[in-house]
Amino acid sequence: MSISESTARRYELQDPDVRLMLLVRDDDAAAFEELMLRYQRRVVTVLEHLVGKRDLAEDLAQDVFMRVYRSRKSYVPGSRFSTWLFTIVNNVASNARRSLARRKEVQVTNAAEQSGSQPANPMERIATAASGMMPTRQLDKSEMGSIVRQAVESLNERQRMAVLLSKFEEMSYADIAETMGMSVQAIKSLLSRARANLKEALQPYLQEGTVP
Repeated sequence: MSISESTARRYELQDPDVRLMLLVRDDDAAAFEELMLRYQRRVVTVLEHLVGKRDLAEDLAQDVFMRVYRSRKSYVPGSRFSTWLFTIVNNVASNARRSLARRKEVQVTNAAEQSGSQPANPMERIATAASGMMPTRQLDKSEMGSIVRQAVESLNERQRMAVLLSKFEEMSYADIAETMGMSVQAIKSLLSRARANLKEALQPYLQEGTVP
């Protein structure tokens, strides 16, 4: 899709990170370093939630920024810089998850045999863990954080990405839709289902059945 000059100019004026990326396009190394400083931690955090491994997330983050650098000469601002960047993050994470899934295919049968009667569905595992907890004991912050992370990881890939962009990056429906290549209405439906799934997973741990 071609980007009009007026659209590019609008984002250049509105978004300081777009202006930095335009300097990167002109081979400004300091501007690229500044963008990495601003976004590296955020990118690693989102990737870790998506792939489940910190070391892999850090490797993938390097791949993301290499893609940003390699595509600098063709960069034209058609959105906020963060929207463009997390579109790359989404693609890199999807490729990595497909690669991991292919590697795990040969292990599925053995893993299923070893798991015995343990529920295979992540949501079921959360519910099983919840049923064994003392209802009168208050969870501390680290326990609750771990439970929330497990609940987020139980979402499917699209739901998880939408939640991460909404909660961590505070993106609008429109920006999430552009990042994920979906319509705004589809993103609203996706987030609605994700929130319902999270509420179901977390409800046993929360007083009065509410999700913060």
